[in-house]
Amino acid sequence: MAQRAYSDTASSTRTDRGTEYEIIARVTYRIKQAAQQGKRAFPQLVAALHDNRRLWTVLAADVSAEENGLPPELRARIFYLAEFMQEHTRNVLAGNAKVGPILEINTAILKGLSGRRANR
Repeated sequence: MAQRAYSDTASSTRTDRGTEYEIIARVTYRIKQAAQQGKRAFPQLVAALHDNRRLWTVLAADVSAEENGLPPELRARIFYLAEFMQEHTRNVLAGNAKVGPILEINTAILKGLSGRRANR
């Protein structure tokens, strides 16, 4: 019960930015793990990529909303990345592309959410 009480408190104090970070970090980890295991983990890769697509669909919808407070240029860039993720994921699933760019983009977003600059 103590663990449950603590986790309820921890989740209630998490910021939106922290929640976004956690979700992106988890899906990125799952993609990386499945990709490292090769063909035998293809079902896990498909599931992780599906969740990543859903995540980027939500991000695209969020930045498309009129009430979104981000600067217009940043909103446009995030929307473009969401479109890229959809297309690149389609290519990965068809066997025509690698997951590297997906991992790189998610990692750059994680660095941005944590306040660190991407190494570029």
